[in-house]
Amino acid sequence: MGKSYKKVPISGFTTARSEKEDKRILNRILRHKVKASLKSKDIEELEMFLEPKKDEVMDKWSMSKDGKKYYDNRYKDKYWYKKMMRK
Repeated sequence: MGKSYKKVPISGFTTARSEKEDKRILNRILRHKVKASLKSKDIEELEMFLEPKKDEVMDKWSMSKDGKKYYDNRYKDKYWYKKMMRK
């Protein structure tokens, strides 16, 4: 594990470690909406059925992380940059 560093210097904006729970909730809601709409459709309407997009179901800005940021090489000597690059 001596070389356990990130290859690309990208990090999330907030201090949240993961969005795993948010993604689980989002997919659960999405599956429920698809299942409910498929039950209420006729066979003719099923050909025209479009699955709802994730953006329509849940706002991505309400999740734990607000996105990611790329850090360029000018910060390479800073302590926080080295700490961020560790896995």
